[in-house]
Amino acid sequence: MLEFALSGLRSGLRGRSFHAVFFLGMLMIGIAYLSGFFSPRQPQTVALDVGFSGIRFSLVLLNLFWVQELVAREIDRRVILFSLAYPVSRGAFLAGRFAAVLLLSLLAANVLGLLLLLAVMVVGGFGQEFPPALGLPFWSTVAGLALDAAVVAAFALCIAALSTVSVLPLALGAAFAVAGKALGATMDYLARGADGDQELLASYSPIVDRIRWLVPDLSRLDWREWSMYQLAPGAEMVFWSVSMAVAYIVLLLVAASLLFSRREFS
Repeated sequence: MLEFALSGLRSGLRGRSFHAVFFLGMLMIGIAYLSGFFSPRQPQTVALDVGFSGIRFSLVLLNLFWVQELVAREIDRRVILFSLAYPVSRGAFLAGRFAAVLLLSLLAANVLGLLLLLAVMVVGGFGQEFPPALGLPFWSTVAGLALDAAVVAAFALCIAALSTVSVLPLALGAAFAVAGKALGATMDYLARGADGDQELLASYSPIVDRIRWLVPDLSRLDWREWSMYQLAPGAEMVFWSVSMAVAYIVLLLVAASLLFSRREFS
């Protein structure tokens, strides 16, 4: 497992997709810095909001590209046959690759977080009456976004374990990330009565009630309001959100290992 993790780290850092998406992340941090000037009275808050969205977008893309390069493409090119020649289980290969993706994601999250922190600290404008919290709340938000991306990576890995098309984990992983992020807002909208639209409520409530048992609510891992407005989330909510994400990752990894162990390579 350790050998697969180390080789995955080296491949991930050398990959062109890593450099391209990481550059995109830095560009979005620059956009976050510039966006602060559109709100002279709350420049840091606006920059944080845009920056957190940019970090989430970049981390999800990076995780999907890493899963595609380290697992899906190796399967597609039959390079994986050399990896499976080692006297280790296929589950160890997937676990090592996922560990590499996690380490790479944590590295990217820390670098992008530092860049956003620097951008927020130097952004211009008037002094805010309620300045954002740039200590523990800031890094807790970055950690939540990294955990969000890890759930998406686990889903993409599960798809890669059974897919015969190398691009499928990337496509379905992106759709999963969008669905997981939008699920919470959709559920809240329907719970408030859908603005009185009873037909919409009757049509979509049963569907959403079923989907929420299959797709995790990734919006619960977004705690940006803690850093932006010093509105700390409840400890119980954070605990159950993290537990949900970790449990979902474990289930997906177990499913990926079972599917991959039964897969035949010609």
